[in-house]
Amino acid sequence: MRVRLRINNRVQDLEVRPGVTLLGVLRDDLHLTGARYGCGSGACGACMVMVDGVASPSCRLRPEDLSDRSILTIEGLTVNGSLHPVQRAFVDLDAMQCGYCTSGMIMSAVALLGATPRPTEEQIRSAMAPHLCRCGVYGRAIRAVNRASR
Repeated sequence: MRVRLRINNRVQDLEVRPGVTLLGVLRDDLHLTGARYGCGSGACGACMVMVDGVASPSCRLRPEDLSDRSILTIEGLTVNGSLHPVQRAFVDLDAMQCGYCTSGMIMSAVALLGATPRPTEEQIRSAMAPHLCRCGVYGRAIRAVNRASR
């Protein structure tokens, strides 16, 4: 089936396989590998992207349902070679270890700050809650989001 998707401010006309998820299109067809496969059920946060400014698990989204929506991936955050403030804060505060969950956490943080520029610690914790991090960087991630909000 043919779909037209707006990803990182670029329109993509694609032929997609029946049953494929947005995550599959991003990784396999467009080679945007920042969103990662984790659980396949939207419960771990590794595949998080933003759809119309809202953090959304790409493993649960169907491309055919997204034709009039704006999709942003971690690859779309960098502008003219400069990291987004949330990315910069994650680097500066070493808010990653193995890095598998990092892109999803960053996308949720960017969505949070887009909706709530000065979130409370509780709001940050709530935004990070859907993310599973085997390395346990939650404290550093919360501090990074807090720093980016300033």
